[in-house]
Amino acid sequence: MKKTFLNIMMAVPMAMILACSSSQTVTRVDADSQIDLSGRWNDTDSRLVAEEMVKDGLSRPWVADFMDENGKKPTIIVGIIRNKSSEHINAETFATDIEREFINAGRVRVVQGGEEREELRRERADQQEFASAETTKKWGMERGADFILQGTINSISDSNSKERLVYYQTDLELTHLETNEKVWIGSKKIKKVIN
Repeated sequence: MKKTFLNIMMAVPMAMILACSSSQTVTRVDADSQIDLSGRWNDTDSRLVAEEMVKDGLSRPWVADFMDENGKKPTIIVGIIRNKSSEHINAETFATDIEREFINAGRVRVVQGGEEREELRRERADQQEFASAETTKKWGMERGADFILQGTINSISDSNSKERLVYYQTDLELTHLETNEKVWIGSKKIKKVIN
């Protein structure tokens, strides 16, 4: 009985040591490094597509035309970008990449949309009741967007027994909110071969 108890007591720490040691290692890498493990849409695709599409969009005549007519930078809201691909793609992170590129370019203004805008409005409503009069933010002072950006991410897959091909097409449209005029349409294609 005593020997069995000692064997169990020695086996428990040994089992814990074996359970804690694994062959998996984790290496931290630069967030901008291009790593493609599966061939699926990833953070690199999102960042590069956002950079290229915003650069293209801002190089078109609509920006200068708007500034000439209105004497100010255009204001953009990023609307819904639909994932119509055959895989899970987080379109929200892609939309954030687009917003970041627009803001950092400094040629347009970007206003909050969606759920985040509703959260801002709830906070403003709370301030009306709970904040001091000098610090309360007023209603009706939001900057209205001049343009809305909307789009889709599509994919096509093809494969044989040795290789798989994934083709992504991202289409974005910028529309004037008052006139419904499309002022820019951009398209970016990515093709990946996975062995």
